[in-house]
This record gives sequence, C-alpha cells and structure tokens, in this order.
Amino acid sequence: MTAKIITLLSVASLLFSPSASFAQAPPAFALDMDVGLNAYQALVEEHLVGIMNGLKALADTEEAASASWERIRIPLEEFSKNVPTQAAVWFAKSDGSYLTVEKGMRGESLKDRAYFSTLMSGKDVDGVLVVSKSTGERSIIVATPIVKNGLVIGALGASLSATHLAKRVSDKIGFPQNVVFYALDAEGQTALHRDSALIFEFPSDIGDQSLKSAVKEMLSEPKGSVEYSFRNVRRTAHFQKSKATGWIFVLGVAHAS
Repeated sequence: MTAKIITLLSVASLLFSPSASFAQAPPAFALDMDVGLNAYQALVEEHLVGIMNGLKALADTEEAASASWERIRIPLEEFSKNVPTQAAVWFAKSDGSYLTVEKGMRGESLKDRAYFSTLMSGKDVDGVLVVSKSTGERSIIVATPIVKNGLVIGALGASLSATHLAKRVSDKIGFPQNVVFYALDAEGQTALHRDSALIFEFPSDIGDQSLKSAVKEMLSEPKGSVEYSFRNVRRTAHFQKSKATGWIFVLGVAHAS
C-alpha cells in the first residue's frame, strides 16, 4: 500500500473516530431553535463532507487510477471501516458495473441511475436519494469520479443508510421529544427524519393543506419559519437551505393542544 494511501486512511480514522465532533454533538437546544437548527445541519454536513473528502482523496491515488478492483479493494475496505454510519462503499466501472466492499461484484448496473451519468460527466454526487441496489436500504449517495488523463474511468461512492444516519443524529444531539428534525431534498422528498417511517416520503402527499403550503415555502425560500399541522398537532418549524447538499434542513417544535 502506498504512503499516500496510508496517510489518507490515517486522516479518515481521525475524522470518523469516536472523538471526532460527530460523536460530540452539542446538547439539545430547547430554547433556541436557530442554534439547534445550525447544530443539526452542521452535524450532518460534516459527516457527508468528510466522506466525500475521503472518497475524493482515494480517487486521486494510483490504486484508483488503475481501475483494478484488486488494487483499490484494500484501501477502500480500510476507508469503509472508518465510516461510522452503515454504508455500502463501492467502486463503479465506466460501463456501469460495480463492486462493493462487502459483497464484491454485483450483478446489477448503475447505468440506470440518474446520478451515474453525472459521475461519468466528471461531477461529484452528494445527497442523492435512492433505494440501494446492494442493500435494499433507503440510502444517501455520496460519490466522486475517478479521472485519469482527463477521462473519467470509474467512480468511488458510498450508499449511506438514511435511517441509521437519522438515528445517529437523534442519539448524539438528544433533542426533546416535542422537537422534530428532518431534511428535504430539492424535490421535497424527505432525506432524513426523526421518525424513520417518514424517511423518503413526500410530506406534501401525506399532510393537510397547511403542510403542503409549508413545504412549498420551504422549497422556494433560502430560510425562514413556517407553521403547519401534522397528525392533528400544530407545529412551528425553522428551516434553511444547505449550500453543500441543496437540502432544506428543518427543525420544528410541536405545540401542546
């Protein structure tokens, strides 16, 4: 293994270790929703950015440039061990075939995934929501292309369990029971939610008119606050759009009836 790979893995180990800030999230902010929202967003983004940076660093190595699974497998396995959330870490070839750290060669292809063409055009993918082909989990895709001599020859990625990431956020921050956190992607689909049953749902499809109006405002404004009812409970929510992922992060409080 090259010295560069060893250095990268050492950095990843520090980034994802229990002593990293992801594991030392601030306590609940019951009285200041804006501070709580910023803490929640920062916690998630730090995790996603850390994984992206690790993948990009690996994509810039000789092992990745070889496009050989035999060479990239070992450093990718070490990287996978340092990711604290459940994730399928993978290497995709330019023809769409791919291999995962846990299961090796997969029979499926990524060519039918919209994000695959983005990768093959030389762009990163961050925060795309899919049901993983390799795990069947509701997953968040973080991936980067492998470029050699100006040509994209493959990609490295991680399919993160949205359910596991949401639970980790809930455990680390410990918001009061009347506080709900969630995140919506640009299409209004739920990427994360304190209630795991609502992950990947479209709030505008399952709520009343007040929630539909609230979602519309959240998707159209960079930040603000909204009021709506959900499951007969009145809620006030603060929201802001992330420049890193394009998600809308939301922190809401339920009012006593």
